[in-house]
Amino acid sequence: MEDAIKNLEDWTDEATKEMLQNVVKRKRKFDKYEKRHLIVVWLTVFGFIMYGIYLYISVYQPNSYSAAEMFNAFVSNSQNGYYLFALFGLFGYMNVLKKQMDKYEKEYHALRCEIIDKSADLWKGEGWEKRHLVFEMMKNKYDINLYHENK
Repeated sequence: MEDAIKNLEDWTDEATKEMLQNVVKRKRKFDKYEKRHLIVVWLTVFGFIMYGIYLYISVYQPNSYSAAEMFNAFVSNSQNGYYLFALFGLFGYMNVLKKQMDKYEKEYHALRCEIIDKSADLWKGEGWEKRHLVFEMMKNKYDINLYHENK
């Protein structure tokens, strides 16, 4: 368990601390996949741009006088198939990461909303008056907003 969550005062019970720890864990998993997805998006875009430049230089410029010659030059180079396979594989991996990122975002958001909805039950009495300290700590330390359900 995170030190900041573990060291919360006694007005925050163990079950609430576990919920806070789980939301931090899910947020980190979501952030990890979001970062991976962004890297793969940029690799894919950069790869397609570089491949387009390569095709322009190696296929279009020398054979621009005839579409048949351009097609023949494209097909005769077996490297083009490998490049296309790699680029479309990267595009597919980007889509897989997007789906995983959306799944982890949904899990994180659902747990965060559950904590917000149950905050009246989680902090009672003295804890209700001091829950803003937990909310501030979660916002400042982990960038998790427990004040509002909207992202």
